[in-house]
Amino acid sequence: MTDQKTHSVVITGASRGIGRRIAMAFARETDFALLLIARTKSDLKDTQTLCRKMGDNDVEIIKCDASNPKAVKKMKFPDNFPQPQFLINNAGSFLLKPLAKTSHEELVEQIQSNLYSAVNITNYFLDKLKEKSHALIINICSVGAIEGLKDSGAYSASKHALLGYTRSLRQELMNTEVGVTAVNLGQTQSTSWEGSLIDRDLLIDPDDVAKIILNLTQLSTRTIVEEILVKPQHGRVPPI
Repeated sequence: MTDQKTHSVVITGASRGIGRRIAMAFARETDFALLLIARTKSDLKDTQTLCRKMGDNDVEIIKCDASNPKAVKKMKFPDNFPQPQFLINNAGSFLLKPLAKTSHEELVEQIQSNLYSAVNITNYFLDKLKEKSHALIINICSVGAIEGLKDSGAYSASKHALLGYTRSLRQELMNTEVGVTAVNLGQTQSTSWEGSLIDRDLLIDPDDVAKIILNLTQLSTRTIVEEILVKPQHGRVPPI
């Protein structure tokens, strides 16, 4: 059985929302050390505190804009911290705006946030992951990665790009011990919906997403879930 204390889980976008719930699930259910990355240090500290209340996991935080390759390259891996076995690329942003009203700058921001964040962080940790006898990269994609979204086209385009990257990375790493999984999420309760009129009780429970992520990391080395689609039970939630 794997000694979890000798490995770590890296989670981006861990300062709130889905990323925070994923971190809390690992703290509650495992002994893995947790390395939490996000742009807002105060929120990261809140997540760190919540995780430490749930177990005796070693929980470290790094304030970094994952979409900025120069900032990622300057990240300092904590001293004497267990090397990562699992990387969960959750960082991203959601733009609710029709394409016709989306500026060039907004489109670039969506691609940087939803694609480059995963690319930059993966590039930073990939060599470390390859040293493990079993490792896994999980990219949080979207239903918008497999179908167009009329009210958030830039977001959908960026998630299409992320899914394409994930599929290609899977092919490149197939002959290694590093698996790659895309989790295509439908509308999930998160901070993205702040200020909207959407019925949050109909959205996917973020704790369910955390359970799915946790289960993916517990599969044997013989098995990989390449892609998984998660949707609200009653379909798309209006008014979106």
